[in-house]
Amino acid sequence: MFELSPHGSDVFVGTGPRYPWGGLYGGQIVAQALHAASSSVEPGLEPHSIRAYFIRRGDDGQPVRYEVERIRDGRTFATRRVVARQALGAILNAESSFHTPETAVDINPIKMPEIPGPDGLENSSFTTTFDRMLVRAEDVGGPQRDGAGRVVAWMRVNSDLGDPSDAEARVLQRCWLAYLSDDLPIASIVRAHPMEADVDELDSVFCASLDHTIWFHRPLRVDQWHVHEYSCHHFAGGRGLSMGHIFSADGEHVATVAQEALIRELRPE
Repeated sequence: MFELSPHGSDVFVGTGPRYPWGGLYGGQIVAQALHAASSSVEPGLEPHSIRAYFIRRGDDGQPVRYEVERIRDGRTFATRRVVARQALGAILNAESSFHTPETAVDINPIKMPEIPGPDGLENSSFTTTFDRMLVRAEDVGGPQRDGAGRVVAWMRVNSDLGDPSDAEARVLQRCWLAYLSDDLPIASIVRAHPMEADVDELDSVFCASLDHTIWFHRPLRVDQWHVHEYSCHHFAGGRGLSMGHIFSADGEHVATVAQEALIRELRPE
């Protein structure tokens, strides 16, 4: 899914499949950009955050060229910028930061919602590469969250991503999390919209991700079940902001996600 071919100094080329809605999936472009950036840092440095701007829709009929710029290499941190390009120009601009893991105090103040397990829930994933088991709103308990349009789901990648003690496998886990993290934010914004409060399908609105940020807090294995939880925190001027928390099955808060998206109602001609 994230295989990249070297194409010169700090330049990589990747491809993506066509998805049901046409074009490329933004989460895959973010994940491939993170993979490209990770290929340029020293061993031992692991991604702890990425901020990406979606510039234009990707064309699934063309390869994507990832150009990496080495912004800074420090003793324990490194910064990279990646521009993803196709024939029409840039489709994504991303900056990512890498950190050498340190031993420090570990607190977990954000608690996982109380929900039923994934067994028995319906798989609503748009692809066979991962499972997505949405939890009904009336079955979500536990800590309340700010915002509206809350969406909660169990998600898991359907392939073994390797030994978590291996540095390359740990990066691959985070790339896959970047892929998964673009799936639900828009759904929470649409659910919060007054015209769409009771609608789970997105066929009556135009949606486009504008920017996407991920903070990786702890080691994770996305080839095992995790809880993904999103709520809309703001909507004005056609732009909605979704904030999300991702938890391991035992309740550890492993990542935080923020996405701003453009939502427009489709009006009859």
